[in-house]
Amino acid sequence: MIIFDHVSKVYPNGTVGLDDVNLTIQDGEFVAIIGRSGAGKSTLLRSVNRMHQITSGTLTVNGTDVSTLSGKALRQFRRGIGMVFQSFNLFNNMTVLENCMVGQTMVLKKGKEEARQAAMLYLERVGMAPYINAKPRQMSGGQKQRVAIARALAMDPEILLFDEPTSALDPEMVGEVLSVMTDLAKTGLTMLVVTHEMAFARAVSSKVVFMNDGVILEQGDPESIFTNPKEQRTKEFLSRYING
Repeated sequence: MIIFDHVSKVYPNGTVGLDDVNLTIQDGEFVAIIGRSGAGKSTLLRSVNRMHQITSGTLTVNGTDVSTLSGKALRQFRRGIGMVFQSFNLFNNMTVLENCMVGQTMVLKKGKEEARQAAMLYLERVGMAPYINAKPRQMSGGQKQRVAIARALAMDPEILLFDEPTSALDPEMVGEVLSVMTDLAKTGLTMLVVTHEMAFARAVSSKVVFMNDGVILEQGDPESIFTNPKEQRTKEFLSRYING
């Protein structure tokens, strides 16, 4: 479904975000992207939906060369990719239900009743149906993130991207969001997750990608990465989890 072929990204100030990245993600895989801050994880993730334009190489999503897209074709492409941010990005002046309907009616051109039914379906899935009339300011961080996930799902994406979805949450809120994501992983939706939650990555992902300085140093199934990492920097990063 997603193929990075010798992909590099250099920012205008000369900072290297991605350095000759090669990665293949199959349909239905749950990929955890790990590494220290500044390793290039978010750059890799945001390249998939063209929030970042790559500098060189080829990035193919569902057979489409992403770098060639613009205008209407790019907007159409992005409809198939959901994004969940660490800062929720909900509309503060809208209720939970309205937040989950607006993209459907404005982008997908659904009727209000159809959009409402889809919104309710996914709000129920993430446990937020009782809060449909609440505004974001009335909810905890964990609740807001669950609404953000429901909103992304309501757009019926083929791929769902999570950019550190729990990093802005209080520790007691992290579990409820990870629980929703664990359930989603069982549905067969293709998911890429940038995360610092190592126990979650190990338990739920089908593939783990370890990044350092814009390079994928190591990738493989979670047990291989967590129990027998090959690279020294991977070992150093994971040492507290392996030894603990």
